[in-house]
Amino acid sequence: MMPNRRRTIHIFALIGLFSLQYATANPPTSQPIAFALEGVSITDLQRRMATGELTAHAIVQQYLDRIAALDKVGPSINAIIELNSDALTIAEHLDEERASGKVRGPLHGIPVLLKDNLDTGDHMHTTAGSLALADSIATRDSTVAAKLRAAGAIVLGKTNLSEWANFRSVHASSGWSGGGGQTKNPYVLDRNPCGSSSGTGAAISADFATVGIGTETDGSIVCPSSANGLVGIKPTLGLVSRTGIVPIAHSQDTAGPMARSVTDAVILLNVIAGADPLDPVSAAGTAHFVDYTRYLVASGLKGARIGVVRKLAGFNPDVDALLARNIAALRASGAIVIDPVELPHVGTYDDDEMIVLQYEFKHDLNAYLATLPASTNAPRSLADLISFNQRERAREMPWFGQDLFEQSQARGALTEKTYLAARTKSNAQAGRLGINIVLSKYKLDALIAPTSGPAWITDWVNGDHYSGGSSTPAAVAGYPDITVPAGFVHELPIGLSFFGKAWSEPVLIRLAYAFEQATRARRSPQFLDHIAATVVPE
Repeated sequence: MMPNRRRTIHIFALIGLFSLQYATANPPTSQPIAFALEGVSITDLQRRMATGELTAHAIVQQYLDRIAALDKVGPSINAIIELNSDALTIAEHLDEERASGKVRGPLHGIPVLLKDNLDTGDHMHTTAGSLALADSIATRDSTVAAKLRAAGAIVLGKTNLSEWANFRSVHASSGWSGGGGQTKNPYVLDRNPCGSSSGTGAAISADFATVGIGTETDGSIVCPSSANGLVGIKPTLGLVSRTGIVPIAHSQDTAGPMARSVTDAVILLNVIAGADPLDPVSAAGTAHFVDYTRYLVASGLKGARIGVVRKLAGFNPDVDALLARNIAALRASGAIVIDPVELPHVGTYDDDEMIVLQYEFKHDLNAYLATLPASTNAPRSLADLISFNQRERAREMPWFGQDLFEQSQARGALTEKTYLAARTKSNAQAGRLGINIVLSKYKLDALIAPTSGPAWITDWVNGDHYSGGSSTPAAVAGYPDITVPAGFVHELPIGLSFFGKAWSEPVLIRLAYAFEQATRARRSPQFLDHIAATVVPE
């Protein structure tokens, strides 16, 4: 779930002939970043393993060393909640397979990090960041984890997250959990990594693994991808199975790839997509699944019709200036950009979305908790969790409460008219009467808007200072959304989101890849302690 939508007002005072502006800074306390595998791609790792230059075991060891040096010491990113003690053994086995001539595919021997709300049927826990599930070990893999293992990926560990995927309180601090503490943004350490896939975002950005998996209900793949300089793909609802994932709401939940390039994200999507008999909604995706790597076309913007949703911008003048440069780059690459286009109903279904999420959270979480092994000393319902948090208030609620838990607990069954009306209305206004309408009216291939604003300073007392973003229409509609690094505002990464109608992943991937190749905006984080304030002439 994305951070809270609380807009802030920035007041700039002029003093004499000078104004206070935030400038790029390299404070002497910035951390070293040298790493042999910095920014390395899946394709490059496969080439180097094929030639014998590297082994999966060596790759895993280098990432483990990187984590040891930066996650809990040094800049203390705190993105990892648990490491897989079997990772090196698994890597050795995969190296043996390669030596015998068996290569399972492009993920063979590639380390992957999973958000700690995906079940893994191994020694690792699945906690959703909560101390209530500190002893919870799943009996089987989530479908996503199982697909990754079958493809030869090495699950390196679990990443921290905003506790319960940021659905415990509207006053939460993104990236904080009772079980994992606070994750930092590797670009500027006092800044927030955005929620709720904050640990995956920070970890992949900081080169703790090659690629990662996040989950999204509204913004939780695309916002941390934007804030941490990554590509994030939020798929169409049903393209990726939700089986074995701690839920918020079945009408919006999905897992998706987070990576340093569109190519790596697409390779990952190819593996995790597909029907799952345990998740009936995924059956709808069977007819739409294709080899998405076919759409990695550098000239993919030529002749494309793209609409700019200005209603989802305008929350930060520097972000608007960056958007203008992005639009110029799109046009220079041959795209026809219609600016602006009117997306109907933006902002009108936020209350209905929250009603739907609260109803479904109670229902879906109760169902998940009921499946935990009898030996697990964990709560069995949302009501049990509320009681646990009250008993463990000092550890679980030192900064914010559980108002969303309590509001959700007060909701009734999914047969109630309030729920059914809210779901029907919000889904239609976001999708059929929203995104579909504007795409048809202007004959567009996709819509664009800034993914989110610059990362805010983490503040446990006041919670998130979210300034704006564009995730909600696609999230509520269940449509795809791809964010791509688009540039920087004062050392803080900003993403550009491409979103469109259901099952339009091939189109969005083509556009996102061509934009990435044209702009090449991403650069590695420098682990700055803060952004210095500098007085400069007007």
